[in-house]
Amino acid sequence: MPERLKSAAERLTGAPVLLVVVAIASVQLGSSVAKDLYSAAAPLTVAWLRLLGAAVVLGVLTRPRLRGRSASDWFWVVAYGVCLAGMNVTFYLAIERIPIGMAVTLEFLGPLGVSVALSRRARDLLWVGLAAIGVALLGFSPGELDPVGIVWALVAGALWAGYILLAGPTGRRWSGVSGVSVAFWVGLVALTPIVLVGGLLPPAVPVVWGVGVLIGLLSSAIPYGLEMIALRRIEPRIFGILMSLEPAAAGLFALLVLGETLRPIELVAMACVVVASVGVVRSARPEPDPARPQV
Repeated sequence: MPERLKSAAERLTGAPVLLVVVAIASVQLGSSVAKDLYSAAAPLTVAWLRLLGAAVVLGVLTRPRLRGRSASDWFWVVAYGVCLAGMNVTFYLAIERIPIGMAVTLEFLGPLGVSVALSRRARDLLWVGLAAIGVALLGFSPGELDPVGIVWALVAGALWAGYILLAGPTGRRWSGVSGVSVAFWVGLVALTPIVLVGGLLPPAVPVVWGVGVLIGLLSSAIPYGLEMIALRRIEPRIFGILMSLEPAAAGLFALLVLGETLRPIELVAMACVVVASVGVVRSARPEPDPARPQV
């Protein structure tokens, strides 16, 4: 049985697309669980709880080796940790001021930009365009938008792009998901002084702390760990397009967990992003190497 479990684990870690899909599902389930917590705590408080939960859980599970690390190892993991923390904080600040659909749309400009910048095939640009249309449809929201919220969402998108580009180098220098674990501690250390000075520590309510730790597990520890493994085996531009599944997953979990219904335009938008994701993954399949014997 142990050998069978080991073999199954090896097959799972060898399927980067599957790992990304599971990570997306975990993030959006965590978002649904966190919905009530947003009304009970400030954005910075929720972000701090997420980082705390993820850092503690991953720290216990991975016990990363810190001694003997080079300056280069620390540079990449610190930069990665700052991006993780900043991405969470700025996104929460954005959705405090503008609708979450529009915030996701603006944030997606980050990974979309990575995909466009790294694309070498003309047909990939068509998939990027289709994904952009789908996300734009999902993000449509009537009414005026707070300019400060728009800026926060754009900053979150830039940090998301940074996360995509930094995760690969970090993962190659830190084995397993130890780099993710250390990055969360880096982010937690960076954010804690701001939370303390602002008097934003969570209230002494067990439910708030418990839900916060659960959010850290679902929205951070599990997905970022899986994405770190996947990004060692998948191109950043492909990862960027797969992230377009986020709105569709958010709608699905909102329906299942919260009972929120979907409008026809939202279903069309989800179809756009799903088709774009499938298309870019299929087009990214490696061509057979004529110099390599087929088995």
